[in-house]
Parts: sequence; structure tokens; C-alpha cells
Amino acid sequence: MKRIDDLRSIWPHEEQDFSKWLAQKENLEQLSDAIEIDLELEETESPVGSFSVDIYARESGSSRGIIIENQLEDTDHDHLGKIITYAAGKDAEIIVWIVKRVRDEHKQAIGWLNQHTDENIGFFLIEIELWRIGDSLPAPRFNVVERPNEWAKTVKAAETLTPLRKFQLNFWQQFCDYAFDKDSKFSKSFSCRKAFATNWYNLSTGVSSVVVEFTINTSRHRATAGLYVAKGKDWYRQLKDNQDTIEKELGASIEWSEGEKDGRMLLTKELDAAFDRKEYKNYFDWFMEKALLLKKIANQYNTD
Repeated sequence: MKRIDDLRSIWPHEEQDFSKWLAQKENLEQLSDAIEIDLELEETESPVGSFSVDIYARESGSSRGIIIENQLEDTDHDHLGKIITYAAGKDAEIIVWIVKRVRDEHKQAIGWLNQHTDENIGFFLIEIELWRIGDSLPAPRFNVVERPNEWAKTVKAAETLTPLRKFQLNFWQQFCDYAFDKDSKFSKSFSCRKAFATNWYNLSTGVSSVVVEFTINTSRHRATAGLYVAKGKDWYRQLKDNQDTIEKELGASIEWSEGEKDGRMLLTKELDAAFDRKEYKNYFDWFMEKALLLKKIANQYNTD
């Protein structure tokens, strides 16, 4: 195995070569694996005033904006300023800076930014390497040098949360600990996502702009599991046209909710007690069972 030190021998130009390469689905998925966030491409050379960010993306199934700035050289002050400018211009919550080599002063700067921003903002500083085995095509490797300290930020945020928000955060954290702490069909089908202090939690289906969405409602004593469809009304209506078939597969009636550009199909679980901790295991098992069925349906009706 031989390392290719001259990245520009493979990607002569950052915008025309590297950014276009990274924007391809399989390469963006590799970056997603490295930072543990599911990325969906929005556009390349996305305008920010009179400037443009190399890649603008979103987290699959959420509204979190992500900017990706590429630099096939050592980190410098110019690009550090750019990522902050682009993040502000795009109101991005995730900032990814990909470089050939990280200078110590810039590693320290990104670490400082992660320590002094809230739990919704995260900076990733990544070195990219290229390796070749014999005559094979060069294989990239993303090495994450700096990442958000999610645990510290979550603890910091929890100190200022309302009792309801604290309950929601704790509930989804316990769900993640339970659902992904076993070698099960569920943990092999889904990737764990960070829990937030919200009434909802979602999971990627593998279908662009369609996620499995869970919600909890303490005042109405109920939970829901369903598909949130953000890819257009036609796809949503195709699901609704097949309501009878889908309800048979799910073994339950579906509640439909259509917005101007999106839609939801929901299954509801009524609760006897208002989220009794003794019943958490039953709640979690219900979420997991329905999630597997919903992911299967999402892929079954996918037309991409």
C-alpha cells in the first residue's frame, strides 16, 4: 500500500475536481460515516453573498444545514475565516473543513470553537488521505482531527432545560441506549443518531428525504411512529393511494397528514399511563418493531 502525497495529482482543482468528486453519492456517504451524520447534498458552489461554499448539504431527515469547505493544502487563516463566514451566511449548524494537513494553531482554533458554541453547532476538521494498492484506483481516507464534544455540550445544555425538555432528552437517550446496545435486526438496519431535547426522534430509511419519525406527547399520553416525507406530494400520495395494502403490512390504521410540500403517515400508540418509566421497554420495543416495517415500506415504494 502506497500513500499518494500529492493530492492535486488526482484532483488538480478543488472546485472542478475534488468538490465534484466529493458530491457524488458514494463519496458523500463515506464522509457521512466518518462524521456519523447522514448527509444529503443540496448544491455545490452554493452562493453566500458574493462568495460560494464548496458544498452545501443537510442532515437527512432534519433541517440542520451543513457546509463543507475543501482545501487540498495545509490549513490557513483565510479558510478559517471562510468557514465562519459561510456558516453565518447559510445559518449552518454543522461545519466541515476538509484539508490535506492540519496546522496545530488551527486544530486549537476548531477545538476552541467547539467548546464555546452551544449543542446545536459543531465543527469538524478532517484530513483526507489517498492510498493505492498496486495498480488499483486511489482510495480516500477521512481522518477526523477535531469533532464536537457532544457529551459535554449535552450536559451544558441540560442545565438550562425546562423539566419537559429534560424529560424528552432523557427519554430519547434511554431509547438509544436500549435500541442500539444489542446485536439485533434493528441495530443492523439503522444508525444511531444523537438525541435532542425535542418531542421527536428520527432515523434514516436509506431513501432520500424520507425518514422514520417517532414522537412522544406527554399531555395526550400517546406515542407515534411513522414516515415523514419531504420529497414531494407525488411520493406521499402514492403511499396514500396504497393505504389498504400498507395498513395490512403494518397491522394498524394509519393517520395521514399532508402539508404544502410534505406529508406524514403515522401509527399511534395510546398509553394508559403518562410515560411510566416501568413501561419504557414496551415503548421502545414498539418503536423498534414499527421502524423496521416503515423502512421496508419506504424502500418498497421508492421510485428513485
